[in-house]
Amino acid sequence: MPRFTRFLRATIALAAALLCLQPTAVQALAYEAKLAPELFTAPDLCAYTDCKAVLPGAERFSPRDGQPRFATGYKGDKAIGYVFLSTDLVDIPAYSGKPVITLIGMDTAGRFTGIHVLKHSEPILLLGIPETKLDAFVGQYLGKSVAQHFEVGSGDKQTVGLDAISGATVTVVAENQVITRAAQQVARKVGILKSEVRPSARYKDVGDIADWDALVKAGAVSRLTLQPADVGEPDTGQPYLDLWVGVLNHPTLGRAVLGATEWRALMTRLKPHETALMVISDGAGSFKGSGFVRGGIFDRVQVKQDADTYTFRDLDYLNLYSLQAKGHPNFRESSIFILRDASFSAAWPFRFVYLANKQDKSTGQRQFINFETKLWLPDAWLEGGRPAVSEPEAPWKKIWRDKAVSIVFFVAFLTIVAFTYSRRDWLTARATIRDKRWVAWPKYVFWTVSIVWIGGVLMAQPSITHVMTWFHSLISRWEWELFLTDPFIFVFWWFIFITLFVWGRGLFCGWLCPFGSLSELAYKIAGKLGLKRFQRHVPKPLHDKLKWVKYGVFFALMAVSLWSMTVAEQFAEVEPFKTTFLVGPWNRSWPFQLFFTVVLGLSLFIERPFCKYLCPLGAGLAIPTSFRLFGLRRKKECGPCKACAVQCGSLAIAADGKIDQRECLLCLDCMVYYHDAHACPPLATERKRREKAGLKLTPIGRDGYFIPIKEVRGEAP
Repeated sequence: MPRFTRFLRATIALAAALLCLQPTAVQALAYEAKLAPELFTAPDLCAYTDCKAVLPGAERFSPRDGQPRFATGYKGDKAIGYVFLSTDLVDIPAYSGKPVITLIGMDTAGRFTGIHVLKHSEPILLLGIPETKLDAFVGQYLGKSVAQHFEVGSGDKQTVGLDAISGATVTVVAENQVITRAAQQVARKVGILKSEVRPSARYKDVGDIADWDALVKAGAVSRLTLQPADVGEPDTGQPYLDLWVGVLNHPTLGRAVLGATEWRALMTRLKPHETALMVISDGAGSFKGSGFVRGGIFDRVQVKQDADTYTFRDLDYLNLYSLQAKGHPNFRESSIFILRDASFSAAWPFRFVYLANKQDKSTGQRQFINFETKLWLPDAWLEGGRPAVSEPEAPWKKIWRDKAVSIVFFVAFLTIVAFTYSRRDWLTARATIRDKRWVAWPKYVFWTVSIVWIGGVLMAQPSITHVMTWFHSLISRWEWELFLTDPFIFVFWWFIFITLFVWGRGLFCGWLCPFGSLSELAYKIAGKLGLKRFQRHVPKPLHDKLKWVKYGVFFALMAVSLWSMTVAEQFAEVEPFKTTFLVGPWNRSWPFQLFFTVVLGLSLFIERPFCKYLCPLGAGLAIPTSFRLFGLRRKKECGPCKACAVQCGSLAIAADGKIDQRECLLCLDCMVYYHDAHACPPLATERKRREKAGLKLTPIGRDGYFIPIKEVRGEAP
């Protein structure tokens, strides 16, 4: 046994050494690339990146200015196309919660001429899927028109289908939105695409409302509140920006804000198609921005309606000195902005967008992030009510629709597993230590399905990277649409979350985790193939020390992620999940292959060594397991008896007979003992006593004992 212990310690040391080597295997050139800060702010965009690479033939480029921001490429004196940076136009996070910064070229006919990913933060493209896959994905746009409709997946007569990247669906869905939406904004600005001209709003006077709270309740004004943390500033206890916006053309709101006389004066200044917006704000943040100079633009605010973007110059600005509505909020800045484009209509919903300059704490770089509030005048405030609006379908909805059949089967499978486990008493009561088919066979089926279908086909292996991503989304910016784009992971995590607080981590870790299933099945098959004599339990004293390693790994990863998600995502490769299912061992460099081989090879001789000692995901799920509703039952004799503790593959039964539910993988061997009258010592003793006395063997109750025999006495004659 000492020799075995030394071997195990040496193996763990080798695994740790391999993990230290893994970051050196990074080949991703755009992953967290160091970009010049001027790339995001300087007028001369092309001085800081290779614009000619995405617009071949261009000899010189104009400065980028105005909104939306883009540079025009010239050959001689002739404009041949446009180059723009994605983050100047859209703010769409990918799976990491950060945008994929992309340089896009488009000719004057609206055809894509070049697309170059400058920087991304996607962990799957760091140490898993090669970055060339992303380059190949964006290459599918070249030569196609911005007027076409692009969708990830199969196309049809109306859409251009794009080949996805297996294992990186969320990333490519987000990148498709980045490329198409950014290009559409520029195309509309230069006239390649025509904006939809919407009928002007017909306002219905609903009388005078003098109270601000009543205006808010009616939905006449919209609010956007940002905390300092939203823009990377230290907490001050006060909002960084508390902004309100409303349509002053409406007589009820206009009179409430300006007073009747001032409102009529404003209306005489406006042309029939023009719209006046009230904007007030409080807090340290300014919506006027650095571009607020004579002849300049307001670079911090925009209005978006469908795919159209509207910006404001100094001539679109009027002073707003005071508000007449009673109980109006305090404000530090106030303005009236005039929307002069005839394509805008206040009868349709629109979004008021604030562009914040946020510093990324992990890289020190600043980037613009969009925050927006939606406003749609109340139905009763418009003549004829609100117009019928067909919202564009969210990308995640198409993904769910396309995969509906697989999702139904996936949910059905999870339901079957949960139902089977809920019948554990019925199953274990029919099994014996010598014949565990009632318990073992369902698990063999579930393990096989999990490995082959969930892990291999659906690539739905939950990971600590999901936990880190969600943790950072909670403290920075939560995007439901981001997580909905991977339906199997989304459904799986909801299942895990629910069952975690019902039965603990064991149902997922012991019955459903693809890698855990692979490890367990490898151990079982190795035993059947003649290696059983070499299979060992880790000595309990050593196990009780090693089990804390995974908790250390979990907390270390979470702590490192607060400093740098980049480093944390690299060291999250302590999980061999990506190598096993998403990429395949044959597609990885030698450190990953060796680590995978060591972990799986060790699993042939030790039951689930990775799950018990290294898995940070298991540790993260073990912590809330303490608050589960139901655990496995025990008897008062379980402390001194220890019969089932000897057979516990998880080594989760303590010396006093209690089960450590955080370590228990719900193999149910102890529950088979619990009901086995020939294996459980208290039951065996009672069985022998009754057989010797010629007494009936009654069924075993929920408490794990034979149901008592009650003597029925007849009445005396």
